[in-house]
Amino acid sequence: MQERVFRGIGASPGVAIGKAFIFDSEEVVAIKRRIDAAQVPLEIARFEDALIRTRQEILQIQDKVSERLGAAHAKIFNAHILVIEDRSFIEDVIKTIERDRFNIEYVFQQVSRKYEEIFSQIEDDYLKERASDIRDVTRRVLHNLMGRKREDVGRLTEEVIIVAYDLSPSDTALMHQEKVISFATDIGALTSHTAILARSLKAPAVVGLRDISRKVKAGETLIVDGTGGVVIASPSRATLREYTHVRTRLRVIEERLVSLKDLPAETLDGYRVSLAANIELPEDVPAAFAQGADGIGLYRTEFFYMNRRDIPGEEEQFEAYRSVAEQAYPHSVIIRTLDLGGDKFLSDLQVPREMNPFLGWRAIRFCLERTDLFKMQLRAILRASARGNVKVMFPMISGVDELVRARGILDECAGELRKGGKEFDKKIEVGAMIETPAAALTADILATHVDFFSIGTNDLIQYSLAVDRVNEKIAYLYEPRHPAILRLIHQVITAGHRENIWVGMCGEMAGEPSLALILLGMGLDEFSVSAVSIPEIKKIIRSVQLADARTLAEEVLTYTSIEETRARCKRLLLKVAPELVVLKGER
Repeated sequence: MQERVFRGIGASPGVAIGKAFIFDSEEVVAIKRRIDAAQVPLEIARFEDALIRTRQEILQIQDKVSERLGAAHAKIFNAHILVIEDRSFIEDVIKTIERDRFNIEYVFQQVSRKYEEIFSQIEDDYLKERASDIRDVTRRVLHNLMGRKREDVGRLTEEVIIVAYDLSPSDTALMHQEKVISFATDIGALTSHTAILARSLKAPAVVGLRDISRKVKAGETLIVDGTGGVVIASPSRATLREYTHVRTRLRVIEERLVSLKDLPAETLDGYRVSLAANIELPEDVPAAFAQGADGIGLYRTEFFYMNRRDIPGEEEQFEAYRSVAEQAYPHSVIIRTLDLGGDKFLSDLQVPREMNPFLGWRAIRFCLERTDLFKMQLRAILRASARGNVKVMFPMISGVDELVRARGILDECAGELRKGGKEFDKKIEVGAMIETPAAALTADILATHVDFFSIGTNDLIQYSLAVDRVNEKIAYLYEPRHPAILRLIHQVITAGHRENIWVGMCGEMAGEPSLALILLGMGLDEFSVSAVSIPEIKKIIRSVQLADARTLAEEVLTYTSIEETRARCKRLLLKVAPELVVLKGER
């Protein structure tokens, strides 16, 4: 068969070569059948039985995923449980069958499609993913109603590349990790469950390939280039030889990077910076330190409020914060206070939908009004700080008034704990996230009110360039090398140092090797990145002279175009760490 090339979205980096396994890509179709009024109760009973069995299946999957991948990924299935227990959804199905008198398989599928359609049209990536949850649960319930068994990919005997229209979280998580070496799907995005879990499994993956599941045959040889977002079917000998070489080279590079784990993030001339990790759950701490983290530079706390029905109490939060602090000790942990809103889903909290949620009632703005929730969290953080390695940070600060009010509430909480005889770190460091243009431009003022800054580049870039970072049509405008962004960041670092406070960065920009060179040259004190990026950033820091990084930073601040900066960074990267250019796909 002739070589064919499919282009999609590189969702998990790396190269895999193997045989295609076409997985369950056809949708289950429920046959429409009229029923008598007397049959309605029987159909409803079958439906309830299928829901019970499906719920049991999901709980079993959740346990298995928790064992294999950790509790963080198992929480994905909380959303599935919520779908299957949703009373309005269930009652909608029952009312429809009572009214229309069709068989339960057909009615259930029609109602599910209606809900799926509603969620898929919401312009919010997180809520859009709920359509995927409904689709996954619907297939499971239909299989149970029809007495059908799904393909068991947990018992594969040879290595395969899974090719599918889409993969549900349960499909992906239960696959035999040693036998499934890669994924290629018709649909999906970087934020889809398939992409997230593929990265966790360190399996190369390409999503958004449109129709690959219908054009590739089972057993056909595939090359999946997860870095370049390309899948090649039936490759020629020359292509196969080229990618086999690339795959071998990538593996050697990755092994070398891991060997740096216990070495400091220090330049060739001995200038040392802190290289920390961003985490979401206490269970993420071991992986962060296994990659060589110096500490936790960003502990997001929103997960407490997501995909659950109740609001977490002070004790539950305290236990989680204490767990992270104790696991990290003597290294430090920066706990970011609640950053709900924008793209973060709210469950029990009745927060109305807004026209512009990223610019709306979120993060510190929300906390300063819901002081009941804010104080509960601050007390929990303060109590977890008793051993002295916890810092607290306020997100979405846009002015000094917010910062003063937040610090005032923190002081109130400290006073309450003092009266109650509770221990806490009385010298706890307090920081502000710099992620709005307003905060960056007034960094000199804010610096006098905090102990540190952490620059959140994801939002800073979005707000400064007026670019919705999840809008595919204008994604090309989201550019960290833009002169405006580089100047803002330099201004924040300079203002912080002038007031003798340290400045870190916890955005995606700090995890990009070529940009890390600029940031190092600008004087950034702490890089906080995802755990998987730590080896790459440590490598680049350990490969350069500080003077060269400073020269780079000085030069790019004079450039007027993005391309000048890109080319200059690549030249230095090729000079000091060419293997990272290969690893990042610029071969």
